[in-house]
Amino acid sequence: MEDLLCKIRDCRVCEDHLPLGPNPILEATKNSKIVLISQAPGRIVHETGIAWNDQSGKKLREWLGVDEKAFYDTENFAILPMGFCYPGKAKTGDLPPRKECAPMWHEEVWEELENTQLKIVIGSYATNYYLPGSSNLTQKVKNYQDYLPEFWPLPHPSPVNRFWRSKNPWFEENVVPELQQKIAEILG
Repeated sequence: MEDLLCKIRDCRVCEDHLPLGPNPILEATKNSKIVLISQAPGRIVHETGIAWNDQSGKKLREWLGVDEKAFYDTENFAILPMGFCYPGKAKTGDLPPRKECAPMWHEEVWEELENTQLKIVIGSYATNYYLPGSSNLTQKVKNYQDYLPEFWPLPHPSPVNRFWRSKNPWFEENVVPELQQKIAEILG
């Protein structure tokens, strides 16, 4: 696994398309229990080199019911974005993740993982890739039980999505407690 992570971190395939240059962000060990499949690192994460080191990460840890120590323990959580590098700024939020990363690298990462008990797909880019179909993100999140035991779809925890959360209070009232219970069971 360590050799593969080094290879990915040295990737320069998208170099000409990245406003801040390449800085692939991902974390895993062969024993990671839960894989967080997300969008792409934001600017702060790019600058610090620490995945989910921003407001989105704070909200995600709250949803998962874990502290930073548990979250950043790679035996607990692997971090596998759809795009490994910061894609740049859009009108609202960031640009979509680069399309090259997931097809190029994800399968190799899956082959190295030996103890994955849950794959959490975060946001529309990850859910559309891993859970294709006619359902939109809201339907997938609402019907998360349809994807268990392998996958658990979540909305993106970005502050930009606060409007989605306010329109869908059932998520934090009903789904988040179930998610926290599942995470606690896995991490034991």
